[in-house]
Amino acid sequence: MHRTYVALNSDPLKTRLDLIYRQANDHITLVKAYAAYARKLKLDISRQLTMFDDLAKNFSDITSKPMYKSSLFETNGNLEEDVLRQFEKEVKDRVKLARLLMVESKENYDNQLKIQKLKDTIFAVSELLGKAKKNGAFASSIAAKSVPKSLHCLAMRLVEERISHPEKYKEFLPKPEFEDPDLYHFAIFSDNVIAVSVVVRSVVKNAEESWKHVFHVVTDRMNLAAMKVWFRMRPVEGGAHVEVKALEDFKFMNSAYVPVLRQIESAKKRFYLEQKIENATKDGTNMKFRDLEHMSMLNHLRFYLPEMYPKLHKILLLDDDVVVQKDLTGLWKIGLPGKVNGAVETCFGSFHRFSQYLNFSNPHIKERFNPKACSWAYGMNIFDLDAWRREQCTEMYHSWQNLNVDHTLWKSGTLPPGLMTFYSLTKSLDKSWHVLGLGFNPSISMDVINNAAVIHYNGNMKPWLDIAMNQYKNLWTKYVDNDMEFVQTCNFGV
Repeated sequence: MHRTYVALNSDPLKTRLDLIYRQANDHITLVKAYAAYARKLKLDISRQLTMFDDLAKNFSDITSKPMYKSSLFETNGNLEEDVLRQFEKEVKDRVKLARLLMVESKENYDNQLKIQKLKDTIFAVSELLGKAKKNGAFASSIAAKSVPKSLHCLAMRLVEERISHPEKYKEFLPKPEFEDPDLYHFAIFSDNVIAVSVVVRSVVKNAEESWKHVFHVVTDRMNLAAMKVWFRMRPVEGGAHVEVKALEDFKFMNSAYVPVLRQIESAKKRFYLEQKIENATKDGTNMKFRDLEHMSMLNHLRFYLPEMYPKLHKILLLDDDVVVQKDLTGLWKIGLPGKVNGAVETCFGSFHRFSQYLNFSNPHIKERFNPKACSWAYGMNIFDLDAWRREQCTEMYHSWQNLNVDHTLWKSGTLPPGLMTFYSLTKSLDKSWHVLGLGFNPSISMDVINNAAVIHYNGNMKPWLDIAMNQYKNLWTKYVDNDMEFVQTCNFGV
């Protein structure tokens, strides 16, 4: 009876006020909790923290307003419905604002949500990075393999000079120096006229006895005339001797003797059949096999040095993307007891070991080689040709090439068969003789470079290309013969 009496005499608006007031207090607590967490995360200067503090203060200020205080909280009589309705509206507006702010801020305070968002971002960035690397590598590869306009211009100008003035470029009998074993002999195999000229000039300018230096330059038939005209127009300084020949001048280089040529011919036949079925264009075919036949064979000539120069005892092989900075005759004084090849090793830690170049799942490889054996570099190699003949290295190279018809021993290139052919027949040279990486590594110490006898622009960023690294390019360009009229005409930009 008492409860019924109290209920009949109580003001129903007070119950409604209690609910509204409790809702306001609950949201004040929530807002203060978010503000406290924001301070913990050191977000004191953030926009969100300021908004949380302002919102909590606004909730508290509502109940302190004189109108609401006197009409709703300090009165003993009935509540005014209009005032309560206005109070309820203000509370709901702030509740709505608080909820919006908390939803917006939730991801900053929900660790799982933050972790997932971070994972999604990392995955997206990794995908973009992977695509960018692939595109960059592809573009770099195209730039490295394409013939720059300036190089093409130079070759054309030289050939034009040969055609215009044939009387100036008559052939002479070979010099006796070309076969003199007491001189210092260098082999350079390339179709790049300007690159070969830089190698030769850099050797001669740093040589103490340049008149004892003999350069054997071998190119393809297409660039033979241009190469000969260059060295006739620009004789090497200091009395050094230059012999220029074409790949085709070495009659033993035929498919009956050379496994690589047989493999190229076989691959060419398969390619023609496949392209005939697919209706491929003739130009694409020519481009693919022009590069395969000439460039690959120029690279593989290094395995035939004793046959190319039968009267020589030693020869130094230089790639066309090197620059010589010191006298190299000291290499002839280095003893190679029982060894054929003198080269700089490239391994460090687990990198550049035989396992990275050869397929050790193949029994022929597994039985003969140590996967942890250290690899060495081509680019500057001193070869003892007498030891080569004694060890029958060319025959060994042929046997490995014949076993690799299906590319199951190694994929491509001349370094893997070189590692196999000269396994246990290579003497390690001091690293200062040959510093590599100027065509791909921007972090080589200048002290290391300046101390090197030979620097090597191996990689895609060759010094004659626009993509060359600027910090290394001047080391190459200072040996370019800028006084040569065709270099100026063809605008090498060096």
